[in-house]
Amino acid sequence: MKIIDKSGFVVHRHYFAGVFKQAGLLTIPVLFLISSCGNQSAQKNPSGAPAPEAYKTLMLQPQSVTMNTDYPASLQGLQNIEIRPKVDGFVEKIYVDEGSIIKKGQLLFKISAPQYLQDVRTAEAGIKTAEADVNTAKLQVEKIKPLVEKEIISRYELESAQNTLQSKEAALAQAKAMLENARVNLGYTTITSPVDGVIGSLPYKLGSLVTSTTADPLTTVYNTATVYVYFAMNEKQLLDFSRDSTSTSIKSKIANMPKVTLVLSDGTVYEHQGKLETINGLINTTTGSANFRAAFANPKGLLRSGGSATVRIPTVLKNAIIIPQTATYQLQDKRFVYLLDDKNKVKNVAVKTMDNTPGQFYIVTDGLKNGDRIIVESANNLADGTEIKPAEVTAESIYKNLK
Repeated sequence: MKIIDKSGFVVHRHYFAGVFKQAGLLTIPVLFLISSCGNQSAQKNPSGAPAPEAYKTLMLQPQSVTMNTDYPASLQGLQNIEIRPKVDGFVEKIYVDEGSIIKKGQLLFKISAPQYLQDVRTAEAGIKTAEADVNTAKLQVEKIKPLVEKEIISRYELESAQNTLQSKEAALAQAKAMLENARVNLGYTTITSPVDGVIGSLPYKLGSLVTSTTADPLTTVYNTATVYVYFAMNEKQLLDFSRDSTSTSIKSKIANMPKVTLVLSDGTVYEHQGKLETINGLINTTTGSANFRAAFANPKGLLRSGGSATVRIPTVLKNAIIIPQTATYQLQDKRFVYLLDDKNKVKNVAVKTMDNTPGQFYIVTDGLKNGDRIIVESANNLADGTEIKPAEVTAESIYKNLK
């Protein structure tokens, strides 16, 4: 064997044999080390290609999840009754204060209107006059009747007296009606509550002149034993709501709806759940939405008419394909995941997801199915056909925080 050294001279194998002989056994470990390093390198990457990277993967399984959709809402009492005077007069007494809890029939205001008391007295006097006229007419009939029977006077005189009696009786009835009307008007000077509720503001103070045409009411009584919560869905949400049902009508769907939750303005959840009751059949052409109404019990009076809150409506989805948000990436207006084939090679697949999301997850409506394997952690720019080393994770570890 000939070997050419750095200077270009030919060196025979006998030269190396002499060198090895002089070096003795020290040469053997060196050669063994070189040979060993070469073998380790060959084992690590025998083909010379990069080793596949490891990624966490998940085999998809259908899951059941409760979706919560929030809608801003306004609160209104079961009844908001404006208390207005029916007669003209001055505010003589105020028996309640703003915010007072009252009962039906409780006294609220006293209006000073002496003219209505005078009307009652006048009507009472008119009744006495009418009663006297009736009695006089009766006497006249009784006087004429036997004379007619004896044919002393004509029947015409009797009929005339009877007609006069009927006229006086009608006048008496009219006088009684006037008295009743005067008493009703006088009763309007005392104002009571028509329902149980809470007193609103009191814009008029003692001595204020009020009339039946006054712009502002004396007060407003809010019946808040039950509170109506109004919210709106846009046309698309309404269509989804209407289609997502096995019921034959909207009415039956509402009846089968689960109870809804109310989130108050401070972020706390109201202790009583409510029930969805009605849907407005007309879509507002200005806002493109339809109004819904839910009812909540309010035994402690915590909810006030005119307030604001958020209605939370639950929707239970069964056998849904749910993926973590970290398993997706977005390109332009599409969302993609990395799907694995049976050879652990990557394919970029576009998926469609619901607008609403349960926490840190997406609900897939198209693009994935039960049994598919996907990468569930962030992966940067994996091209189609890239082979990876799957590190399978359990569904329990992924979906443990699913609400």
